Amino acid sequence: MPFSSPTDLYTGMPAARFGLYLHFPYCLAKCPYCDFAVAVARQVPEERYAHAVLAELDARLAATPALRERSLESIFLGGGTPSLWHPRWVAQVLEGIAARMKVAPGAEVSLEANPEAADAERFEGYQSAGVNRLSLGVQSFQPETLKALGRAHDAASVEAAFRAARRAKFTVVSMDFIYGAHGQTRAQVEADARQAVALEPEHLSTYALTLEREELAEDTPLAKRLARGEVALPPDDEVVDMAAALREVYAAHGLHRYEISNHARPGYSSRHNTLYWTGGEYLALGVGATGMLHVPSAHRYVNLRSTEAYLRAVEQGSLPEASREALSPGDLFAERLSMGLRLRSGVDWEALCGAYGQDAQPRRVEVARLVQHGLALWQEHRLVLTEVGADLHSAICAKLL
Repeated sequence: MPFSSPTDLYTGMPAARFGLYLHFPYCLAKCPYCDFAVAVARQVPEERYAHAVLAELDARLAATPALRERSLESIFLGGGTPSLWHPRWVAQVLEGIAARMKVAPGAEVSLEANPEAADAERFEGYQSAGVNRLSLGVQSFQPETLKALGRAHDAASVEAAFRAARRAKFTVVSMDFIYGAHGQTRAQVEADARQAVALEPEHLSTYALTLEREELAEDTPLAKRLARGEVALPPDDEVVDMAAALREVYAAHGLHRYEISNHARPGYSSRHNTLYWTGGEYLALGVGATGMLHVPSAHRYVNLRSTEAYLRAVEQGSLPEASREALSPGDLFAERLSMGLRLRSGVDWEALCGAYGQDAQPRRVEVARLVQHGLALWQEHRLVLTEVGADLHSAICAKLL
């Protein structure tokens, strides 16, 4: 059964209000499109890293004791490849978090897994450790697309991983896909969508590689190949067509779009990810992790991206931060607006402006223009992007800000 969750005031979406993100940086290989803090390693220092993230948590709680009184509603283990972490260390970390902080009954606890690092016994270990939501990094079932994206698995290993998750009694399984990759066709994207829904997952995340070009940081291997003209991504109009095709397949099988890139069966949206889209607070632990808190005042921090630098810092009792920035009401409004408009429930426009001291009047002309051109609509007092508007999300937000 899906878990209950508080509803965000401005978007109306069920969402965790306080969560914890834990980044596991280790991978067997780095994907050419990836810009996350990743360390390629054949021998992963699993025990050392488990002790390190708990040491970081100790340091953060010592610096901000008020966090001990907050109740975590979601925990997300992302990466990297968290499924390389043996379940006993995942269990130790989750137990360590629960010993140091309050964890709400029924909290959503998610773990990302790669199909090539997956088996029923390992999944059963994660289930026993307290993980209740599994996210498989599939990207595609098509051999050509997987090769283009530098992925080592194939369709058979994806299906095997999914069935292993079900045998391990995971009742909530999500899968991640990419479309708009170089050489990819609409027919391949639709075939991926049909294979995905045939497995009957509760949730699907499907990201456009071309329309969300911020995903392609300049220093990734794929971005460099694009700059040299060695590969070319599909034109934007083809990518829009791909998106429409997969949405149609997903919706026909009961997976409805609740965010620009995310589809779920009723009651199974990601409460942790929705926390980001609705402006919730989140602690972040681990290499390269980003956290956002409102205590003692609103701020965002980013941890060191080097695994060795991170480990040295926490083992010396220091906060392993690379940067920290204060967030003004204007900063928070900009983030709440842009993130909230990613959701199909949109935002309570007047309430959001009022909460952050923003004057709604100067923006009303632009909002009216968006509605007139079919890019947005009003659902009672909520401003919601249409399907067409959602494909132009970044440009629309730039105009409203």
